[in-house]
Amino acid sequence: MTAEKVGTLVVGCGQAGLAISEHLGRRGLPHLILEKNEIAASWRSRWDSLVANGPAWHDRFPGMTFPGVDPDAFASRDKIVEYFSAYAAMISAPIRCGVEVTTLTRNETGTGFIAETPDGLIEAENVIAATGAFQKPVIPSVIPENAGLVQIHSASYRNPAQLPDGAVLVIGAGSSGAQIADELMRSGRRVYLSVGPHDRPPRRYRGRDFVWWLGVLGMWDARAAEPSADHVTIAVSGAHGGHTVDFRELASRGMTLTGRAERFTDGEMHFAPDLAKNIALGDANYLAMLDAADAYVAREGLDLPEEPEARHIAPDPACVTDPLLRLNLADAGVTSVVWATGYALDFTRWMKVDAFDQAGNPIHERGVAEIPGLYFLGLAGLSRRASPFIWGVWHDADYLAGHIAGRKLAAGTS
Repeated sequence: MTAEKVGTLVVGCGQAGLAISEHLGRRGLPHLILEKNEIAASWRSRWDSLVANGPAWHDRFPGMTFPGVDPDAFASRDKIVEYFSAYAAMISAPIRCGVEVTTLTRNETGTGFIAETPDGLIEAENVIAATGAFQKPVIPSVIPENAGLVQIHSASYRNPAQLPDGAVLVIGAGSSGAQIADELMRSGRRVYLSVGPHDRPPRRYRGRDFVWWLGVLGMWDARAAEPSADHVTIAVSGAHGGHTVDFRELASRGMTLTGRAERFTDGEMHFAPDLAKNIALGDANYLAMLDAADAYVAREGLDLPEEPEARHIAPDPACVTDPLLRLNLADAGVTSVVWATGYALDFTRWMKVDAFDQAGNPIHERGVAEIPGLYFLGLAGLSRRASPFIWGVWHDADYLAGHIAGRKLAAGTS
């Protein structure tokens, strides 16, 4: 079978795929994007009320603002999808949707790659895996499938009406878990929220959004942690106009907080006695951010209004001082469990190349694999803290496109 030949094959057409397409196009580098679903598929598949966790002035590419969205507002899921679709058209990205790369191998010649698709083979000098960080939803094998409960991952959650009547246990209190739990409670559900270790930044402080503070404090440029390092979730929300996630406030409105979910036996969920510790560490992260911001204002002589009330921490609610360590789900009326427990990488399912460690994490330096011509883009911590975010992936893409251009120049094919 004759293979179609391309200079660079980009697999995935979310924010990472579009970012690299723009930078490749600017450099005159021929490329093709294959997307097994639709443009921005991962955004399309999230829950109905999802909004960006950063304001519209920040969570975008430099070349286009969000039409019809106030810069300080938080774009809805549908607005984000519209944005990326319009961006693809603006840069004339060479996209083929509905085409999945089922297998990627190295070319028998020793240079380049062969991608197998239902539409045929594609031979590429370079391949960029731009399938993002949300690849394979992780549901820990804690509650058996025959426990008589509806169990879904946050990736499959759409809205409260999707779940059967009854109380809901949400496991995981990062951005997704906290927002879904809040939505369920606002819909009238009884909600239990399992809270693990987390960072809890202020949504706004002294008139600036926390993403602005991360920028001026140099935190966006923090070096990425090793893939094996423990991942700490970030509890922040753009919902309802944007607000600081406050677990004590959620408890004051009727939500029951628990520690980390540990095991399930005889119809009971058992929780670790770590809720107070996790809440306290989240508070410490929050206050450290305020301290760093105040020090920056003083050092730079900025005229930003003081906000002493931001340092007020309410007393611990009863569910924190007297934590629930076990819960009989049937007695509590819990009929559903939403697992907001993150995602795992799924590269080795289709990438049959020696580019991964034993855990399936890609081996790379700033997205450049050890195998010549192979690249990764859009992953958490690819090069720095900003890497998985919209504007962060745009800058990583610039670096990778420059690397590809340099490689082509060195080969004498420019």
